Amino acid sequence: MAVTVLVPTVLQKFTNEQAVLQCSASKISELFDSLEEIYPAIKGRLRKPEGEPLRFLNFYVNSEDIRFLQNTDTLLEDGDEVSIVPAVAGG
Repeated sequence: MAVTVLVPTVLQKFTNEQAVLQCSASKISELFDSLEEIYPAIKGRLRKPEGEPLRFLNFYVNSEDIRFLQNTDTLLEDGDEVSIVPAVAGG
């Protein structure tokens, strides 16, 4: 399945400066695997070794936060858009 991935500027140095990627995956965990295979430098920048997303990154499938879906088991369909959004903190 073709999925569009929107990459934030801070991670684009690991994707050959590309902001929009096309990947094949049927769920978020497979998307991580696919991205790491195509862009090895991104490995460790998206998820912990156990497979869960890093806490300072948020992942959205069609504007829905995966934490409120099935997290890394969230299913993807052809044409879905996955956004990687860095968390913002401050005071």
